[in-house]
Amino acid sequence: MFTGLVSAIGTVVSIAGEGDLRRIAIRASYDPATIALGASIACAGPCLTAVAVEPAEGGCVFAVDAAAETLARTTVGSWVAGTRINLERSLKIGDELGGHLVTGHVDGLAEIVERESVTADAWGASERFTLRAPWNLAKFIAEKGSVCLDGTSLTVNSVRDDLFSVLLIPHTLQVTTWGERRAGDRLNLEVDLIARYAARLSEARAG
Repeated sequence: MFTGLVSAIGTVVSIAGEGDLRRIAIRASYDPATIALGASIACAGPCLTAVAVEPAEGGCVFAVDAAAETLARTTVGSWVAGTRINLERSLKIGDELGGHLVTGHVDGLAEIVERESVTADAWGASERFTLRAPWNLAKFIAEKGSVCLDGTSLTVNSVRDDLFSVLLIPHTLQVTTWGERRAGDRLNLEVDLIARYAARLSEARAG
């Protein structure tokens, strides 16, 4: 379980394998002594398992395996050496829940339709992103609700059909990969857990 609060930006070092299974090595600032084999790490949204870890300058390099479902449903299959990704360690009992409950199970891909600056001050500019959600997921996205995009917990500002918008403050743009995002980019989307179960319950009652 995660919160959608990014704790580091990792860089893909290498990708091995083809087809339905790939081993991806990621450089991060994490202390290698704190990553146990089998630990869960959210990598741009998807929850992946650390299968190897070794010390490296400035932190560590850890490896994860991505199988068919992850490659088909997320952006992981498009990663190459040098790709920068948002990282988050799994939530511990007693940790502050500053974002919202995130499982790391990506539902689909959202596409950025537009990026625009909305305010600017001494700390930088805030940016509004308008995104298109897959039709089967749009019903789970509500104004003032939560979504997780590329591992980042965000509040939905507006919703119109399959389009929705989120606003990112300068701090978030600086400490995540959002500063690099442009129209046409696709992002890993996880809808709010509560919204998903509420919709399923409503369907069950209607049936």
